[in-house]
Amino acid sequence: MTPLPSKDQIRQWIAENPGLTSKRDIAKAFGLKGDQRAELRRLLAELEGEGTVTRAARRFRPKGDLPPVALLRVLKPDAAGDLFAEPMEEGVDPDAGRILIIAAKGDPALAEGDRILARLSKVELDDYTWEARLIRRIGSNPLKVLGVFRKGSEGGRIMPIDKGQDKEWRVRAEDDLGARDGELVEAEAVGNRRLGLPQARVTERLGDPSGPRAVSLIAIHQHGIPDQFPDAAIAEADAPRPATLDRREDLRDLNLVTIDPADARDRDDAVLAEPDRDPANPGGHILWVAIADVAHYVRPGGALDREARRRGNSTYFPDRVVPMLPDVLSGDLCSLHEHVDRPCLAVRIHIDAQGHKLSHRFVRGLMRSRASLEYGQVQAAIDGTPDARTAPLLDPVLRPLYAAYACLKLARADRQPLDLDLPERQIVLSDEGKVTSVAFKERLDAHKLIEEFMVLANVAAAEDLQRLKQPLLYRVHEEPSPEKLDTLREVAEASGFTLAKGQVLKTAHLNRLLTQAEGSEFDELMNISTLRSMTQAYYNAENFGHFGLALRNYAHFTSPIRRYSDLVVHRALIRGLKAGDDGLSAWDIENLDETAKLISDAERRSMAAERDTIDRYLAAYLSDRVGAIFQGRISGVQRFGLFVKLDETGADGLIPIRSVGREFFHYDPDSQTLMGADTGLTIGIGQKVTVRLTEAVPVTGGLILDLIEIEDRALPGGKPARGKSPRRAAVRAEVKRRVVRRRR
Repeated sequence: MTPLPSKDQIRQWIAENPGLTSKRDIAKAFGLKGDQRAELRRLLAELEGEGTVTRAARRFRPKGDLPPVALLRVLKPDAAGDLFAEPMEEGVDPDAGRILIIAAKGDPALAEGDRILARLSKVELDDYTWEARLIRRIGSNPLKVLGVFRKGSEGGRIMPIDKGQDKEWRVRAEDDLGARDGELVEAEAVGNRRLGLPQARVTERLGDPSGPRAVSLIAIHQHGIPDQFPDAAIAEADAPRPATLDRREDLRDLNLVTIDPADARDRDDAVLAEPDRDPANPGGHILWVAIADVAHYVRPGGALDREARRRGNSTYFPDRVVPMLPDVLSGDLCSLHEHVDRPCLAVRIHIDAQGHKLSHRFVRGLMRSRASLEYGQVQAAIDGTPDARTAPLLDPVLRPLYAAYACLKLARADRQPLDLDLPERQIVLSDEGKVTSVAFKERLDAHKLIEEFMVLANVAAAEDLQRLKQPLLYRVHEEPSPEKLDTLREVAEASGFTLAKGQVLKTAHLNRLLTQAEGSEFDELMNISTLRSMTQAYYNAENFGHFGLALRNYAHFTSPIRRYSDLVVHRALIRGLKAGDDGLSAWDIENLDETAKLISDAERRSMAAERDTIDRYLAAYLSDRVGAIFQGRISGVQRFGLFVKLDETGADGLIPIRSVGREFFHYDPDSQTLMGADTGLTIGIGQKVTVRLTEAVPVTGGLILDLIEIEDRALPGGKPARGKSPRRAAVRAEVKRRVVRRRR
């Protein structure tokens, strides 16, 4: 095994390789694998703690250094007319030195406040330390403000709508754009604050913030999700190339069908299964997975492509979708509607009786879906109640799909992907956009069937591109950090379960833990704690495997209508298979790392916007039930209070620390618990609580709760002691002992 590098060796590598300083780059440079990568994390954390390196955007660099390429803000010219700049990225050392902009012939004129992407080089001169050479100007991008406008005698103020945000903005009368009192507005920061409130200028009036249709609109503006297509992109979408059989395989005779939710607005994928007649593969099946050929319509480098890359993915709200592609493509030409010819990229897969993939072959084809079906409709047919649409398809199409799925389940059981049981809730809206109910989403075998087919196709895509030696974007999910595993292990042990230590972690180990807890009072606690221990998946041009799915090679191939990552994979396949002139371009390949980061960030942006929207809808739904009693479980513990997920709706609320009993509570971040100084009461994640709803604010999505009971017991009464009681001293000593032991 390759020995671990010393701290000095790591410092030297970071200093000498400024463009290769992510944790993955460093691990690759020193040949570190498996558990050694966890040790590398520890060494980097120690170096950061010592102040000898700094970290920003997942990259490390020597203290006082700047990255080789950085986003800068242009400052006011000095007395000599020279332009200097300051870094805009978080985590940059403010004492790294002055940055002089070196203009090249043909560069655009820059002015104070411009944002630029620049290449930096260190020079260590008397007047400045860095030289910046322009890569491109990003353009003006003042801070955006979203809030409720309150009219005043000389203009007004903007009140924030973010939970936890209390900063107000002053608006002059000439800058209010005619906004009315109580109206939702978007504004931009102006001027430099000297004293008092910061100043803003209203740029758009968005109407009544309490209106049901404003909820998702708030999230769209708040998170900066692009929701207007440029004219050039619309023009491209309105002038599509016809799809013909040129360089395509004719798949129109195959019994391909789509199976989607009842409210689906696009249809990416179609499936087919049939028994394998080869006597050498008894009990085996042949599967087809056909995916919309978005690459045919969205050409590399075009206006549609640039906009799709900028959006990264479609964003889904209860009342609307912000699509990655214009509706003429996403809802029509790219969508695999029934009984119409559609271009596709398809994979034919052989599996054996145990569900293991034997071989696969990709083709670029032309298909015609036999039917557009719904999950519940398909499940009902298999369960014995087919309707007029599914009855003729039952024997030739649906039963063979379920027979193949039965084999794939066997392979899944062997592979042991992480099997979390966290029911997903669905918000049901009326025609007016108001929440009528919050229901659990059904989890049918029809859903699982499509998921297993898609996973298999994604694996095949990654493996084929590796075989063809083509660049691609992997879907990466790394194993949990040792620190998070230690926390999970402590929660498990406190609940009476075990999670083995001292071995290479596999999803099977976590599944055994979840099985131990299944059906017990700690079932939800262990599922929540296991989920919290996971890292977040992302896209990367390098392959680090997918821990959660227990797969070595995994890429997203099956949803190019709504994910840019899948379009990149399609283009790579087209290039590798020599199936057209619209495959991965040289520019795509050169900028693959940047694309990976852009779309990973876009995915997080969409997730945050979707989560905020759900919070606001739930707060509106519960706003007329203030004072009501609810049951829930603690989902998070912080120094300032407890987060509780309500059983009935899945809404998350906050119990402020001031309302948690009548004593002082010690917060232990390692175990995520609060311990009462007088009573020794320990409060942690997963405990059952009874709470009273005291406040629901739809405009922010905030819920404030009072704690009434914990684990069906009333909170210990009495006021906190005024002196240093022996009991309080003993509890403090116990908390300190636990923290010291964990840190060792």
